[in-house]
Amino acid sequence: MSRMGDVLAGFHAAWEFESDSVRIRYERGIRTPKLFQSLGERRIPLTALAGVTLTPGKRGTVVLRAEPRPGADPLMEAAAGQLKDGCDPYRLVLPAEREVLAEYYADELRAQLERVSSDDGEPAERFLVPAPEVPLSFKAYDGKAAFDGKTVRFRWFWTGASSAKWKAGDQSFPVADLSGVEWRSPEVFEGHLRLIRRDGGVEQPAQADQDPAAVVFGLGYGPVHESLPFAAAVLAAVRSHGPVAAVSAGAARRDPADIAERIRHLGELHQAGLVTDEEFSVKKAELLAEL
Repeated sequence: MSRMGDVLAGFHAAWEFESDSVRIRYERGIRTPKLFQSLGERRIPLTALAGVTLTPGKRGTVVLRAEPRPGADPLMEAAAGQLKDGCDPYRLVLPAEREVLAEYYADELRAQLERVSSDDGEPAERFLVPAPEVPLSFKAYDGKAAFDGKTVRFRWFWTGASSAKWKAGDQSFPVADLSGVEWRSPEVFEGHLRLIRRDGGVEQPAQADQDPAAVVFGLGYGPVHESLPFAAAVLAAVRSHGPVAAVSAGAARRDPADIAERIRHLGELHQAGLVTDEEFSVKKAELLAEL
């Protein structure tokens, strides 16, 4: 039987096992993913977990992973499956020689989950993991986003904002007027953060760069470790005002002129060495498919 306060340390993080939760402390070293450094420490109630797995990792490691219940963690709901394995806050990577110890804690954690859970991993009715603390802000490509816990504000940059956004002016969105958040990782071409308005009568433009309720990401703008916790905090605040959903970003059909401009921009990134040959070919094909 594991004792309360037992600690299992791995690469970039350490798990402390408590009677009703797992406290995860992330390292702040230069090799630690920036998202982990941003999160610092997280307390995951056992009621927020659906299970635990132990699998072989890369280069002589094993991976212990706690599986969050759907709907329990605003960070994972906002991420909507877009996080790379290396940035998954529920993974603990350990040297392979510690596999026996990891298996011991995995078994203990499973036993604890059986005692506290009777929902078989059913979606949680409310967020059970605390949201990132506010105030939060980050720089997107076309503006600065700020959130104080009650209102989201977008202030446009003259260097990046579209004429549609300049015409609309800087924006303020009380969380009571929102129904959801759409986050598309900046690690993919055309990432963005879009606020979904509660008023169904307001039709939002399909393209994020034309939507005053969205900020778009670019190279170095809206990094995961800043924009994802921001999205999670907004999502949690909106949830307190009623039903909400983290919306997956879908590809919208665009006119040929816009597609041509996007391909030209992609070509510039490719020539500058910021996009690999493979990334250029794949994304170009995706853009052409939208015609």
